[in-house]
Amino acid sequence: MTPDTPDYGPDRQAEVYLSGMLEDEPPEFPVSYEDLEERAREELSDEAFAYVAGGAGSESTVEANDRAFEKWQIVPRIMRDVSDRDLSVELFGREYPSPVLLAPVGVQSILHEEAELAVARAARELDVPMICSSVSSYSFEEVSDELGESPGWFQLYWSSDRSVAASFLERAEEAGYEAVVVTLDTPKMGWRERDIELGYLPFLEAQGLKNYFEDPAFRERLDGADPWENQEDAIASWQACFGDASLTWDDLEWLEDQTDLPIVIKGVLHPDDAREAIERGVDGMVVSNHGGRQVDGAIPALDALPEVVDAVDDATDADRDVPVLFDSGIRRGSDVVRAVALGADAVLLGRPYAYGLGIGGEDGVSAVLENLLADLDLTVGLSGCASIDDVDRSTIRRADR
Repeated sequence: MTPDTPDYGPDRQAEVYLSGMLEDEPPEFPVSYEDLEERAREELSDEAFAYVAGGAGSESTVEANDRAFEKWQIVPRIMRDVSDRDLSVELFGREYPSPVLLAPVGVQSILHEEAELAVARAARELDVPMICSSVSSYSFEEVSDELGESPGWFQLYWSSDRSVAASFLERAEEAGYEAVVVTLDTPKMGWRERDIELGYLPFLEAQGLKNYFEDPAFRERLDGADPWENQEDAIASWQACFGDASLTWDDLEWLEDQTDLPIVIKGVLHPDDAREAIERGVDGMVVSNHGGRQVDGAIPALDALPEVVDAVDDATDADRDVPVLFDSGIRRGSDVVRAVALGADAVLLGRPYAYGLGIGGEDGVSAVLENLLADLDLTVGLSGCASIDDVDRSTIRRADR
């Protein structure tokens, strides 16, 4: 490997094998996603685990997201020089070491007291971009401070109170975030049976609302009252303005007028929506069904990815680059490879790092990321690719062929 290219796979293997064999210290945190989830089930509260693990309705969409990867098989090639492997990608003019970003996960204080700050430290250490949620437990300014020079994006839940939405965008830009990810599949929260059965919504305890309670535009809704001292009224005001079910494509023009940051829309599953987004001037999009948390029985995100990518390619001029990212179901390095092969420029990782946070704070997140990047690095090379750019649709085939 060149000095500037991380040797993720061999370095991680050497670390864990030497520690296990020479020091009798096997990995502290589970390596497989299944064991990671089970450990989180054991250590988190019932409410916190249900909030992260749960999906909409029968959770058929969560299950379908996982099964969708099984439809595609990697076809390894041999006798290719893969001694040097380059996982780097470029998004909005900036190069990132790998095609992995941390998905926005809200209200992380229910998982660990250091919440997003612990995640930001792990992301900074491994140079993995973090997308900070509107409903983060620490303010996105505090998260940005923890990230330092490491890249961060901001996720916006588009408030029905336009002054609040505009204030969030202004604050995110001032805090140094490099893109805005606008989640458009959540004008209202989905019917999540696990949370309903427990009667649990952490926001009603003011968890995850710090960005709102400290926002000047939101505070104006309370007629000068301190949200922290009048939490019942503040929470009711948040409930009233959290989402906006009236949004249409025409509203994107207003959003674009509020910020100079690249606008990435999240929740695209239909190629016609991708074409409309291109016409409306968005800078990027995320193919996602919100990890199966919004619509029970929805199309798996991976099934939607190829058609969305093709639609973007057809609708985009040669001089315009609109990256397509993928979210919902990434668990292992092979999942990243398959998503990239189907056209994703990068992927978002969600539940795995959330479980890592719940189990071990910053160290748990770091372990999850180190293992994923190592797995990805080795899978790319063992597939016969020296670069993530070499991964394309010829790298995979349908399992039913």
